Amino acid sequence: MGEMQIWSQFQTPGIWLQLEYLLRIVIAAALGMIIGSERKNRNKSAGVRTHAIVALGAALMMVVSKYGFEDVAKGDAARLAAQVVSGVGFLGAGVIFVRNNLVNGLTTAAGMWTTAGVGLAMGAGMYVIGISSAVLIIITQFIMHKISYFANVASGGLIHMTIVKKSGAVEAMEEFLTKQHVEILGVKINKNKKEEIKLEFDVVYPPGFNKSALLAKIVEMDEVLQVTE
Repeated sequence: MGEMQIWSQFQTPGIWLQLEYLLRIVIAAALGMIIGSERKNRNKSAGVRTHAIVALGAALMMVVSKYGFEDVAKGDAARLAAQVVSGVGFLGAGVIFVRNNLVNGLTTAAGMWTTAGVGLAMGAGMYVIGISSAVLIIITQFIMHKISYFANVASGGLIHMTIVKKSGAVEAMEEFLTKQHVEILGVKINKNKKEEIKLEFDVVYPPGFNKSALLAKIVEMDEVLQVTE
């Protein structure tokens, strides 16, 4: 019986069904590549290959889940597909990291998770939904980066500087940075014998902040001997 089922997959109409399933997987991979290319162009860690494989794998799992257990009377077609949703979350966690007390990679992780949804839709044969969703993802990413209101986000960094040692110098510098709308998360102070104070400010810049202009203002201050980011 098993041999008959295998052989039927290579005969009509079985072969056409197999090619239909394969077409869904190929289209899903192509859509994943298109979505991933947008991330690659923005120098993100998860690019074309990652998104293509996520979409391909999701489509494959959906095809297997929906059509691979037709010989089982009470098979649950949604069970295997549901595991894809949670499983891709594990991959997404790999591109999320924290730097300077700010979270990076959330958009890419969300894109990977949604790309898996595109793959599931294609695997289920929902061509209009799958392709339309991929287009919506790309348009959303594009719009968010083109419109400054959405593109500009807060960013973190470190400001290293050497200032002249005198009373109230550190407090004055903290006040200056605060007036420039820079949030100070922490500061390291190192005094030496050269009548200098070395400072390291852990800061958060507001969205769209001009860091170069800030450094230019700081270096022009008389009490500042050196400043780097």
